[in-house]
Amino acid sequence: MMNFYRKSLLYDKDLSSKTNIANQHTDCMKAKLLYVEDDASLSFVTRDNLELQDYEVVHCADGKVALEQFKAQSFDLCILDVMLPEIDGFQVAEEIRKYDKQIPIIFLTAKSLKDDKIHGLKIGGDDYITKPFSIEELILKIEIFLRRSQIAPNSSGDIFMIGEYQFDHPNLQLSLGDEERTLTQKEADLLKMFVENKNNVLKRSEILIKLWGEDDYFLGRSLDVFISRLRKYLKKDETLKIENIHGVGFRLKA
Repeated sequence: MMNFYRKSLLYDKDLSSKTNIANQHTDCMKAKLLYVEDDASLSFVTRDNLELQDYEVVHCADGKVALEQFKAQSFDLCILDVMLPEIDGFQVAEEIRKYDKQIPIIFLTAKSLKDDKIHGLKIGGDDYITKPFSIEELILKIEIFLRRSQIAPNSSGDIFMIGEYQFDHPNLQLSLGDEERTLTQKEADLLKMFVENKNNVLKRSEILIKLWGEDDYFLGRSLDVFISRLRKYLKKDETLKIENIHGVGFRLKA
């Protein structure tokens, strides 16, 4: 069984090297990942491949230990399996969000558990990958989130007024008067797309490709969750509205 996993995932590693993934994330070298997975064979091979891509990986086999490690160390990104002993991946994510509103969280879910994906996004997850997954897909998603996280603090001129709200994209802050909300990276990136295209229609496919990397039905469901979150965040200003343009996409009216 071990040889099967290793052969399968190392094929993806070879493919990733052909696409020069290692060279693409030079700025993310030695990024520290919290990887939580109770399948010993899968976690061994996944960790091995991630370390070959120059990531520092802290692996935990259950949610309780994962939270202990998260509180004791500093991480750049979390990869959480949903079905875990002791404390499941959703509970781990909820606890992490109490301490850190910004760290990217990627869920690993079983293909049959579609509702898990929606629930995971609602509680603060940024993305998900369906099992069985390719190591190349995982590495690409990790790189995208780390690149955004590193670019954000150095950005300038990305503070916007949206109606009565002030939106500080680099620092992931949405403010209304004395009220301040910390957004996740993907929430902030999506809101920025709307602000930069205010009163214009954004195609669903355009958003998905830019923020999720591909136009896919289930990713579209994820997008709908993020749209619902932004509508909730902006509801105190009645002049703002994210409209659904049927069959096309969305428009921020301001």
